[in-house]
Amino acid sequence: MKKAMMLQRFTSLTGLTKFNRTTQNTQMQAVVSLPVEERLQFAVPLKQSLFQDRESCCSLCIGLRSMMLRGVAHSAKDTFTLLLARSQYRNPGLNFPSVWTEVMKRSFPIHSTYTTDTKSREENKKTIESLYRLSVDIKKIRRLKEWVLLQDVAYVKEIADILKEMGADETTVANILERCPEAILHTPAEINSQRTLWQLVCQNENQLIKLIEQFPESFFTTQYHENQKANILFFQELGLKNNIITRFLTGAPSIFCNPVEKNKNVIETLQRNYLSLGGSDANMKIWIMKLLSQNPFILLNSSTTIQENLEFLQKNDFSDHEVLQLLSKLKGFIFHLTPTTMQKSMLYSKNVFKCSDQELKQLVLKCPALLYYSVPVLEERLEGLLKEGISVAQIRDTPMVLELTTQIVQYRIKKLSALGYDIKSGNLASLNGTKKDFEVNYGRIQSKKERPIFNPVAPVHIEE
Repeated sequence: MKKAMMLQRFTSLTGLTKFNRTTQNTQMQAVVSLPVEERLQFAVPLKQSLFQDRESCCSLCIGLRSMMLRGVAHSAKDTFTLLLARSQYRNPGLNFPSVWTEVMKRSFPIHSTYTTDTKSREENKKTIESLYRLSVDIKKIRRLKEWVLLQDVAYVKEIADILKEMGADETTVANILERCPEAILHTPAEINSQRTLWQLVCQNENQLIKLIEQFPESFFTTQYHENQKANILFFQELGLKNNIITRFLTGAPSIFCNPVEKNKNVIETLQRNYLSLGGSDANMKIWIMKLLSQNPFILLNSSTTIQENLEFLQKNDFSDHEVLQLLSKLKGFIFHLTPTTMQKSMLYSKNVFKCSDQELKQLVLKCPALLYYSVPVLEERLEGLLKEGISVAQIRDTPMVLELTTQIVQYRIKKLSALGYDIKSGNLASLNGTKKDFEVNYGRIQSKKERPIFNPVAPVHIEE
């Protein structure tokens, strides 16, 4: 009865009288399943008298919404119609026809027409055809980076030909363009320049095309070409091997965006501090290259940040040798911190373990994670260990366990418990280390448990 009254109210407002009255459900479905353009004819007249009876309007919107949510709406257009109807009730000032006009301009087809840096609102048919001939998955591009297809100018064939010249087959070309479709927006001259640049550190074009297939975004970032070239030459002068530089290009491309002068300043700051902390000239080059190999992102920090963090450690009574020790253990990640965050972490550890400044310093040297991790992270990991029945005293004796996430600790405790190993009374060292280290320790405990106990004084029974 209620649905019938709603339908009657709807037809009286819109002037519709010809509906199939088989059932009340099909009547409601008939309205919302009409094409959007026809449904608009019902919705616009509805606006004129919609607010004359707000109670009826609210019931109508709820009725339409419930029907659409039960499966009548099968597309984004249906859903948007519902949202507009609801917004009309909530915001009488909304200009429904103007909003709908804007919606119809953008519409909700199978693929969005959203674009960046372009005035075009339609896909470039020539680009689509060229990609199709290369067996590129165009649906994937539409889903991930459709704006590429909207550009007026693209160099699909030219870029594909360059990749083929380097040894890429058709499948490889298609994979590269699917993963990095913006490659087709670069001119052939730009890509050839990148090709020449990367050949400075690649053994041959076979290696180059493999790198491009694995890391296409890094290769097709051409706006910092001059900085890339200058930094590659600088790293080679510094003594870094080409395989390390290629690892930087693919895994840390952002460091090549820096002007070479900035990277040089960071390196010079590290060298100067290494010598001032007691390092030798003979070992300085090796130390710098090892530090960069472990953490190239250190170059994203400023010289000021590096200096401030080193001074913080010295002010907290760490000797020069101990500071160098921390730098090596933390692989340069200490420069991603600030004196404030390090101070908070150290203060938290001091309160938890109830130790003196000297004892805290020894704990930090034993487990640099106490310095590196923030207070919330340390709190979470400590709480996880305490829930497993591990005492603070045990953690203080083996602080390295705080380097592990709570999930890893729980997994390892569960495996050891299955062997009958009581972690509450045992040594936490069995939990430490990498996955490989743990598996070795676990194997030792397991073999010891399964090994039969030999009693040298027990009588030997020999069958006659």
